[in-house]
Amino acid sequence: MVNSTLVVTLYVNPMTGNDTNTGSRLSPFKSLTRALKVTKIPTIIHLESGTYSAASGEVFPLIVPGEAKVVGNEANKGAGIIISGCGKYQSPSFGMQNITLLLVDNASLLGVTVTNPSAKGTGIWIESAAPTLGNNTLSNCGREGVFSTGTAKPAILDNIFVQNTASGLVMAGHSQGEVLGNVFQKNPLGIAISDFAAPAIANNKLSENRTAIALSRNAQPVLRQNLIAKNTQGGLLVNGNAVPDLGNTEDPADNIFRDNNEFDLYNATTQKLVSVGNQLNPALVKGLVEIISTNKVTVSTSFSAPPTESSSQKLPTSPQLDGHWAEPFIQALVSMDLTHAFADGSYQPDKPMTRAQYAVLVAIAFNPFPKIPAPDFTDVPKDFWAYSAIQIAASGGFVGGFSDRTFRPDQNVQRLQVIVSLVNGLGLPAVDSDVLEVYSDRHTIPDYARTAVSTATQGGIVVNYPDPKVLAPSRLATRAEVAAMVYQALVVIGRTSAIKSVYVGLHSRSWQVE
Repeated sequence: MVNSTLVVTLYVNPMTGNDTNTGSRLSPFKSLTRALKVTKIPTIIHLESGTYSAASGEVFPLIVPGEAKVVGNEANKGAGIIISGCGKYQSPSFGMQNITLLLVDNASLLGVTVTNPSAKGTGIWIESAAPTLGNNTLSNCGREGVFSTGTAKPAILDNIFVQNTASGLVMAGHSQGEVLGNVFQKNPLGIAISDFAAPAIANNKLSENRTAIALSRNAQPVLRQNLIAKNTQGGLLVNGNAVPDLGNTEDPADNIFRDNNEFDLYNATTQKLVSVGNQLNPALVKGLVEIISTNKVTVSTSFSAPPTESSSQKLPTSPQLDGHWAEPFIQALVSMDLTHAFADGSYQPDKPMTRAQYAVLVAIAFNPFPKIPAPDFTDVPKDFWAYSAIQIAASGGFVGGFSDRTFRPDQNVQRLQVIVSLVNGLGLPAVDSDVLEVYSDRHTIPDYARTAVSTATQGGIVVNYPDPKVLAPSRLATRAEVAAMVYQALVVIGRTSAIKSVYVGLHSRSWQVE
């Protein structure tokens, strides 16, 4: 502990303060910016209730130096003490960023609410530092609440991460440190861990996120005694070469996975994971996982997801369609600037569509928010023409890869894959399977896809040519069919108006898609 006689205490009140004051309790500054400017030796900065924004004199990003401890109200997790705004920060690791606060060295931030209203904005950025974040609320940030990178070793303790646009917490680079006793709720991703990050994640509650924890690249976190429950997609998603520590016989992990929708643990890598002492539903464990309970009972599972989409050409701007049945759909997409030209400038509507071409189309048409970290496909190098689109479509939940970590971009996509992709990517609410009675070949629909096909049929997404009653799920999708179904999906989410066609079995109804 620093001797109290060597610590300066400053006070800030955005309502009654003035930056020409002395910063004492009776003569507080108006802005945190002013208090940080005079922080030369160990300093405690007390924040009173109010909103700390550009309107109250703040200049963003706020840089909290290692000598400073910024304190609001820890007892109520910073309620009523709101730091809101953003400014440019040039990260050595990730380039230019929009951030609210940068915590340097061993700075402390305790008992405040941080929000960054900017699109792709980050609340708190930590770059190769070891700060302490305690009893704060990180909410409504345009991207994530906290981003840790470089060789950072933060202590992230007892905070609330809620309703951030992309993620609650991102740990990248070679980040380590501790994430203990936090609540992650209603974020698309609760915690995203990437690169070579290896933090300790313990005693946290992750609920009502889309996915609680997502790992990618070479992440190696240690997970202990977390409650991972009621997440709308799943609990722990493992991609790339990530290897989480999920316990061993001497140190059981004791994580509790409960009431997650699609999976508790999804190992999308080719290497086996070992889970020791975790409470898992084996039916919700996907991929190569060995489950060892504390009494040494062992269960093995494996899962191979059905294939999805990609390819190596682009989509058209000036199709020559000559009265083709899909001409209205294709021309509509062109008018919306949602297509790109093939090498020869023609759409060739009756040719099959490759997985890469499909990824480009959905990435441009829907521009999805990332739901999961984009996987590193072994057969899609960064200089591949559709690399960015495949990353966007994959992280948005529209496409996926194969168990050998390939994407197979030149493989042609099936009609069923397109239908399932659009339903899953858009997150459409499920409907009953009774509507499948309209198809004469309904018995050919695989069990895993029946709900998705029902949902797409009820919404008017499914387009069947030449016979509206024949689904032909396993047939390769033509470029015309894909264009028509993507257009119909845009109708469902309210982006455009319906086109009448005898090949659309049921007309779309209005749905609210988050």
